[in-house]
Amino acid sequence: MEPRVTLKIPRPLYRRLSQLIEGTGFASVTEFAVYILRDIVAHQKGDIESALSAQEVEAIRKRLKSMGYL
Repeated sequence: MEPRVTLKIPRPLYRRLSQLIEGTGFASVTEFAVYILRDIVAHQKGDIESALSAQEVEAIRKRLKSMGYL
């Protein structure tokens, strides 16, 4: 696994994201932000499967199912 870096965002945005992810299955704002950023990058490449590992795709499917989307 590659080393991580810190991404700074305004505190009000962090608080809002914390509220947004409550009950969604995301463990943290960081996990949610990584998911969203990967999604954006994948859509620019046109291939979401290559941006996520098989384990991440399965975790996303489980979350979406628990939220009633699948």
